[in-house]
Amino acid sequence: MTDNILTLITFFPLAGVLLIFFTPRGNEAAIRQVAFFASVITFALSLYPMARFDRSSFQMQFVESVPWIPSWGVHYSVGVDGISLLMVFLTTLLTMVSILASWTAIQERLKEYMIALLVLETAMLGVFVSTDLFLFYVFWELELIPMFLLIGIWGGPNKLYAAVKFFLYTLAGSVLMMVAILTLYLHSGDPLTFNIQALTEASGGFSPTVQFWVFWALFLGFAFKVPMFPFHTWLPDAHVEAPTAGSVILAGVLLKMGTYGFLRFAIPMCPQVALDPTTVTIMMILASVAIIYGALVAMMQKDMKKLVAYSSVSHMGYVMLGIFAYNTQGVSGGILQMFNHGIVTGALFLIVGLIYERRHSRMIADFGGVARVMPIYAALFSIFTMASIGLPGTNGFVGEILILVGAFASEYRLAAVVGAFGIILGAAYMLWLYQRVIFNPMVSKEVESMQDLSLREIATLLPLAILVFWIGFYPATFLNILGPSVEHLLEPIRAVQLAMHP
Repeated sequence: MTDNILTLITFFPLAGVLLIFFTPRGNEAAIRQVAFFASVITFALSLYPMARFDRSSFQMQFVESVPWIPSWGVHYSVGVDGISLLMVFLTTLLTMVSILASWTAIQERLKEYMIALLVLETAMLGVFVSTDLFLFYVFWELELIPMFLLIGIWGGPNKLYAAVKFFLYTLAGSVLMMVAILTLYLHSGDPLTFNIQALTEASGGFSPTVQFWVFWALFLGFAFKVPMFPFHTWLPDAHVEAPTAGSVILAGVLLKMGTYGFLRFAIPMCPQVALDPTTVTIMMILASVAIIYGALVAMMQKDMKKLVAYSSVSHMGYVMLGIFAYNTQGVSGGILQMFNHGIVTGALFLIVGLIYERRHSRMIADFGGVARVMPIYAALFSIFTMASIGLPGTNGFVGEILILVGAFASEYRLAAVVGAFGIILGAAYMLWLYQRVIFNPMVSKEVESMQDLSLREIATLLPLAILVFWIGFYPATFLNILGPSVEHLLEPIRAVQLAMHP
């Protein structure tokens, strides 16, 4: 079993799908339990590679490879390094949390909802474990369908508009990415292959023209997913209309697929273009604009969910800032912040969802004095607010400080200054949100009758709160997993930098 652990992790949710499929529609308790236990077992399975991972190696581990379409050079090939392992752990954790959060929130078409969530989990895991570009693209496209359904069927009043917008934007990026993948395949040498490691090694022989077009096609494919400014306009609509679990998965995992694509494909396979000063300058400008723009627009929101959605634009700007600093601190901080953002923003969407279930409103003006009637809720909300603004002792601080140190150590110190200013704006909109909802005078009698969190709801948020402090006080657990993979990623980059500036 341990020889096929990644296949087991990736496809186990489909066992849950099969069981739900044969469960009578009226037996909603059984449907919920099957979905939850399928996600719990998947999460438990993902702990095995976390425990057995060799933290001193950059090599792909737990590798499986079987010919799939030999005539095309396509293999079913999976493996994880330090970067993808963290994303696998994050995916299994947030799916489990999302199913628990949907326990009472989803009453209609529950069977289809749980099936969509579990199929989405398999697609996301497949993206992170694939070491064959063809297989990666299959999972990348598969993920679109269940997410489209989650927004379009179980979303808010404008769900169809948001779902179609999400689908078209992401699909537009995917088409360009497919062109880049086919170009890489046709230039992979003899025999033609989709193997990611072989393509990365062959990329040294690509002409500057091929690298240029491949990089920018991949850039658009991944930029829509991150989403980078100005490709972000689908995100607030999708978040606001999606059900709570959809928002958690969207912010927590789907956005990371874009930054993961930069780390795994665009930068290693097109190093000359990725390191070109013009390219880096463009990336730093876009990241800096995203940080400030996202924070300023978040500050103006009247809807709690929209505020958290725009905060994602700002936080993902920090991730891109760290990655394109091209040094150990920046890249490590960027990857850790990918993980941190999934934990904290996922938790904030859960926080908004919990209060929406009670009051059926997300408008900040409809709340006030919540601390008096929901003290446990207020305490947990405060933890994730502090993590979001990067208070020392929380995971947000570790990621942001590494990113800023990396950016200051690069040639783009102005971007680091912008990033530091963005932290102040982040503190402003998050603390203002918290103060208005939790401590302002109570404005409606409906708030007085709200019940504090149940044990199930506390259990939903508790693992995320534990990770906030674990990474905040002892980040080495996760940075040690990343270390060798980050250094391996930076080796060819440093070689190209040395050739450009001898």
